[in-house]
Amino acid sequence: MKISERWLREWTDPGDDVEAIAETLTLGGLEVDAVNPAGPRLDGVVVGAIQAVTPHHDADHLRVCTVFDGSASYQVVCGAPNARASLKTAFARPGAVLADGQTIAHSRIRGVDSHGMLCSSAELGLSDDAAGIIELPVNARVGLALTELLELDDTVLEVNLTPNRGDCFSVIGVARDLAALRGLAMKAPVFAAVPAQSDRRVQIEIADTSACPTYAGRVITGIDPAAVTPLWMRERLRRAGVRSIHPVVDITHYVMLELGQPMHAFDLDKLSAPIVVRGAHADERIVLLDDRDLQLAAGSLVITDQSGPIALAGIMGGAATAVSSNTRNIFFESAFFEPVRLAGVARRCHLQTDASQRFERGVDPTQQSRAIERATRLLLDICGGVPGPCELTQADAASVRNPIRIALRPAAVGRLLGFEVEPVRMAEILRGLELAVDSTGPIWQVSVPAFRFDLTMEADLIEEVARVVGYAAIPLRLPLAASRPAATLPGPHTAGTVRSALSARGYFEAITYSFIDPALAQMFAPDQASVPLANPISQEMSVLRRSLWPGLVAVARHNLNRQTEGVRLFELGMVFQNDANGFVQFDRIAGLRCGTVAGQHWAEPARETDFYDIKQDVEALLRTLGKVDATLVPGRQEALHPGQCALITVDGVVIGSVGAVHPAVARAIGISKPLFLFEISSGDTDDHGAAQFQPISKFPAVRRDLAVVVADAVAAADCLAVARDAAGPLLRDLQLFDVYRGQGIDSGKKSLALGLIFQALSSTLTDDEVDQAVKRVTVLLRERVGGTLRE
Repeated sequence: MKISERWLREWTDPGDDVEAIAETLTLGGLEVDAVNPAGPRLDGVVVGAIQAVTPHHDADHLRVCTVFDGSASYQVVCGAPNARASLKTAFARPGAVLADGQTIAHSRIRGVDSHGMLCSSAELGLSDDAAGIIELPVNARVGLALTELLELDDTVLEVNLTPNRGDCFSVIGVARDLAALRGLAMKAPVFAAVPAQSDRRVQIEIADTSACPTYAGRVITGIDPAAVTPLWMRERLRRAGVRSIHPVVDITHYVMLELGQPMHAFDLDKLSAPIVVRGAHADERIVLLDDRDLQLAAGSLVITDQSGPIALAGIMGGAATAVSSNTRNIFFESAFFEPVRLAGVARRCHLQTDASQRFERGVDPTQQSRAIERATRLLLDICGGVPGPCELTQADAASVRNPIRIALRPAAVGRLLGFEVEPVRMAEILRGLELAVDSTGPIWQVSVPAFRFDLTMEADLIEEVARVVGYAAIPLRLPLAASRPAATLPGPHTAGTVRSALSARGYFEAITYSFIDPALAQMFAPDQASVPLANPISQEMSVLRRSLWPGLVAVARHNLNRQTEGVRLFELGMVFQNDANGFVQFDRIAGLRCGTVAGQHWAEPARETDFYDIKQDVEALLRTLGKVDATLVPGRQEALHPGQCALITVDGVVIGSVGAVHPAVARAIGISKPLFLFEISSGDTDDHGAAQFQPISKFPAVRRDLAVVVADAVAAADCLAVARDAAGPLLRDLQLFDVYRGQGIDSGKKSLALGLIFQALSSTLTDDEVDQAVKRVTVLLRERVGGTLRE
């Protein structure tokens, strides 16, 4: 939201410069993204009065104007169609510097001398309007610097509001917060009620009281269609980023910016009363102000008359009843719409308006009549007219939003914030935020004003206290905690266990969106239907993920495109699917690895990641989770290379998979490096045994290497399992350190080199003990897998 410093100071004036105001707001939770000047300097540009206009002798579209700047008259050639005698406009004297840096000099245009320039708003850098020269008020003093007339020494604060602070989408809201943060009083202008001068009114009916409990309206007849929006209002709208359109429309925008209450004006002569607030019928249509022909979803809240929908409630009015340059009679509306009923409607209609932003976050449900009165006074001052009565139509008491009362324990403030706040100071802060505080008992009762939709519980009030005290004022204290070792018990693993295990192997945790692109979801699960979202943020985030892989792959691509040599990522998250039991979600652990692997020392060259790197990572993770009996067996998985894919099993049950991304998939997602993934069902790893202490032996270890020839079809994992079973309790470690096929080995066979390390805890092993263990291994390998010792 953009807000003028001068406008803000009309409501509260902290007295400091704008930078200090911006810092106060930012530290108080209303982040100021930028502080910009309200306009360019415009040196040498003054208010000029056109005294006479004559045609140019050599150009039909040009005119020769005589311009008075308060001290002298100048001849100026101008092509603006609205240049006329007695008009006061912006005159750039010779030597003046415009917003784009152009210096105005004497010139000769089609044979006529021109001394200076009459300027449009676009040439002054104030707007995009280049249709004609700017028209200044008739009472503007000739010769006055334009920057002084327009008060361009003002600054504009760009405030980035969080979604919960809908109350600050206005000048009054930001001023209220600024006053509370500085301990100041508000000096809000008083908007007196405008008495009715006629009995003209429009009948109002609220059919959907739960969505619209309050609707205010007023008829004003006989306005001047030739009236124009005054310069001061156009300037304030411009500084707020709103384009001036028509005096009536500009007034509704001005009141919205000032009070936070969106309004709309209908051309009364185009209405067919009564006006009814209801849900749309199926297949009803409306043509909006932007000429969009919209088919309404059944139940969408609309404002209607006898002809049908005339406005999409809280979002945009209809073209059929729009105010125009011929409008003489209008009907102002100002309503409260429940945020829950409007949430997401604008996005589904591909509309995002200033009104919808405010209604979706919540506007003050008690200010509708005040907004009507403020708009009425502005309209009468600018356009004239005869006002009818201001009528407020309200639903039954059950539908009206009641004030919230929150119990606050003063003792809880210090406990949650970590420092004490004096009760008197605490009460001052809350009252400064316009909260009513009953502090007579040990538990305070705090009444929340209607405009604060974000305050619903005690913790919210405590946060307000901390916000106003200032987060920078919170003392720094190291927490005191007893440190004692905790017993490791059997049971579910913690997320911290997974994070520690993978971080130790060089992985970084990623947190990706659960919403993904349907095309990306299809690449990784072509035979599975994804769960679509009813109200997606965008097409690229329109389905729920069935796997964590698409998100990790997108992060890897982002890093690789920025010349990252190696990427190791993991994520703990949920995946979603529909099955026979309905919508279900599952916890998953997933990882990704690709890119360059550095050598173990300076003499070892770097290489590309391969399947065995990620296989080793998965095995290490499974051991950490207590799954020492987990095995990896060849398998197939969608999106993985059929020759480099393994299924992770425990007791014959598949709990995950690991492998290389299929080259076709990698090309489709724009990754040229070999890419490896794993995913494990988190729930299937939960039941693990407690870690057991194992003493370190002080006796020497003995290593024996065996070269075993087996058939190609025999998996190395099967040979390792047999060797482990046969070796007995003296085996401390077992490694497969070589696989050989070639000369000396029969066709269809392979040689596996096994390294067996034996060690005892209580004595030095004898050769006989080691020989017996090795013999058991060779015998069992021959019996179970047909393995023979290599000659």
